[in-house]
Amino acid sequence: MTLPDERYRAIHRAESFLQDLCNPDQTPRVPRAVRDRARAILRHYPSEYHLQRLAEKSPDVIIERMEPLTRMVMAYDEEKKYDDAS
Repeated sequence: MTLPDERYRAIHRAESFLQDLCNPDQTPRVPRAVRDRARAILRHYPSEYHLQRLAEKSPDVIIERMEPLTRMVMAYDEEKKYDDAS
């Protein structure tokens, strides 16, 4: 199960990874075609502004930071749902 705050962090990590792919100092020996593709993807990658807007509109999908209690309850509810289905 992926929680909304985990999705948020995954998007940030993916952006950082793509930026590293574009930088030969960070990722030497990466083929030019891969660097070009990463650069093309970053051109339309969601900005921090867009991620915050998405979090405001759909906190069940993505959220920057989740309270520990909320996180625990969501994880419990998800596990219970699978246990009840068995």
